[in-house]
Amino acid sequence: MGKLKKSERRAQILLELKLRPHVRISELARRFNASAETLRRDLDALAQDGLIHRAHGGASAPSRGHYPSLDERTVERTAERERIAHLAAAEVHDGETLMIDSGSTTIELAKALAYRDVSCSIITNSLPVAMTLGHGAANVMLCPGEYQPSESAVIGTETLEFLRNYTVDRCMIGTSGFSAEGVSETVHGFAAIKREMLRRAGLRQLLVGSEKFGQKGLVRVAGLDGLDTIFVDARPQKKLLAALDAAGIDIRVADRVPTRTHSEQMKPREENT
Repeated sequence: MGKLKKSERRAQILLELKLRPHVRISELARRFNASAETLRRDLDALAQDGLIHRAHGGASAPSRGHYPSLDERTVERTAERERIAHLAAAEVHDGETLMIDSGSTTIELAKALAYRDVSCSIITNSLPVAMTLGHGAANVMLCPGEYQPSESAVIGTETLEFLRNYTVDRCMIGTSGFSAEGVSETVHGFAAIKREMLRRAGLRQLLVGSEKFGQKGLVRVAGLDGLDTIFVDARPQKKLLAALDAAGIDIRVADRVPTRTHSEQMKPREENT
């Protein structure tokens, strides 16, 4: 095999781990005609992104502990997520460029943006986000990559390479966990996507429900200094609030008044008789 590019090697490593449970550095070095040190850096980078589990002398596919699927998450705390989404959507103006990642709260964000019919350009790895916004005024670009059915999203090295081609006005992402240590993620492959979106955005914004305050996901995405704004349904308290204040993060709290559903908003008003 001839010399492969870094992205090609890493894509091949992920493919190997779909076919067998463990790969060794020495074997990969021979197969890819690369040094052991190069392969060690590849494995370390993939492990940092939550795509593999690093083991002595090689790597294995990540273990899959139970985490609620996208379908399970979309039916939980819907009122809170909708309030957060409407608050965040109100920040977006015509002509802006955005990156939006996959998740139950960002799907609500897509619905809110579609209702407002904002004429903006959006890059996303989420099929539901793309489908929700694709029929309105927004220009939508869907990332390529490895399809993850449980999340209706794409991940992997091809997705990351695509994101690196763009710079946007803002990114709006969700998270599995949010603590004084920063943003963290549990869903396989999502940490790398979020991290790259944060790098490519001028304004870095997080949508997070209060039930995730103090929680830590499997993989760290970014520290608090990697954020500019958070949209929440309740104001953080104590240690987390102090850390956010120290980091100078703008905290936007959604109105507690219940928001009408999208279907209710679309109903015409009855004429007075």
